[in-house]
Amino acid sequence: MDTFNPRTKVITEINLIPEDKLEELYHFIHYFRLNAELSPGSLEKTMRFAGCWNDMSDETFASFNEEIETRRQQAFFERRSDETSFD
Repeated sequence: MDTFNPRTKVITEINLIPEDKLEELYHFIHYFRLNAELSPGSLEKTMRFAGCWNDMSDETFASFNEEIETRRQQAFFERRSDETSFD
């Protein structure tokens, strides 16, 4: 058996995991695999938007960019306020 094979390395490491941690490891591996299966479609959907702002005028893009910055600051401020209120 090839000791440099990634699958062999992973199986060797799994065999060294304590019994009480196997359930946690299973969930990690399971969700990792599911995410890997879903990723190609998600990437294609995301890439459809690549360059969609190319035809915006500089003025429109600047306004759009300012609005995004303002909304992010508001969202961050609201989140920080929620974290610090202990009422």
